[in-house]
Amino acid sequence: MSPSPPNSPRFAYKGDRLKPLRAFCQTARLGSVSRAAEALYLSQPAVTLQLQALEREMGVRLLERSGRRIALTREGQELYDLARPLVEGLDGLDSVFHERIRGLDAGELNVAAGSSTILYLLPPIVEAFRAAHPEVRLSLHNVTGASGLDLLRSDAVDLAVGSMLDVPADLSYEPVYRFEPMLITPRDHPLAQKDDLTLQDLSPYGLILPPQRLTTYRLIDLVFQQNRVPYTVALEVGGWEVIKQYVAMGLGISIVTAICLTEADRERLSARSLADYFPSRSYGVVVRKGKYLSPQARAFVELIKPALFERGDYYSTGQSER
Repeated sequence: MSPSPPNSPRFAYKGDRLKPLRAFCQTARLGSVSRAAEALYLSQPAVTLQLQALEREMGVRLLERSGRRIALTREGQELYDLARPLVEGLDGLDSVFHERIRGLDAGELNVAAGSSTILYLLPPIVEAFRAAHPEVRLSLHNVTGASGLDLLRSDAVDLAVGSMLDVPADLSYEPVYRFEPMLITPRDHPLAQKDDLTLQDLSPYGLILPPQRLTTYRLIDLVFQQNRVPYTVALEVGGWEVIKQYVAMGLGISIVTAICLTEADRERLSARSLADYFPSRSYGVVVRKGKYLSPQARAFVELIKPALFERGDYYSTGQSER
């Protein structure tokens, strides 16, 4: 038998590449060797040995300490992007296999979405999904912002549906719908009858806005500041339905996204586009890069937009997008 080439890599730790890669991915995800050991039901020394073996085989340093946490080096980040979908695909092979052979006859689907998305955008999609797949248990998690992203990253939900302005590097966002910004007033309000509406015309009237921590408030404030137009906030309150009700009562005016306006609203409110001043808001599907979408998740996404993630290879395991 001819000898191995001198540069041929040899894996020293029990001849198993999956175990060190799994330990590496857990350490990178949790930022701690001890926490990775707990998640893998191993001892901390065992995980340390696996990490050392992996670094020896790759010939580079993959992890470094940053304060109290373990952080990825530049080379470690590259390996993590490659290894995570592979490890998760192998670890989930059994469940994926059984999902494939039984199709959509059972299983569950977890979707994260904000109140507006659940109330105005998802009802026809949920109705169609339930009609086509009545045996699938569908759970809608009413969360927004960082809470929804945490659920995605921890795989507590399969996907999220909503609006995103800044997309983190580990997530993919595919916009599907766009909605204009709208000024809403009582039907007898002076602004409802004005022909050419400008941002300065809104200045004398108190605005009813969502809380300051939300993107809508910050975006409205930014536009007024950039145009150097003063404005006043008459009331801060959460929920488009509450805002619309208070505007109809004459307590102020508001700037909302057209997603929340129904035919009934247009009978009691005046709604006028502010697209000349404020950007439209997109709504779409958010997934974790490299995430395998179950048959249930694929069927749900197909109802939103067919073939939405085809080019991103989210329907099979493999290398994640950069």
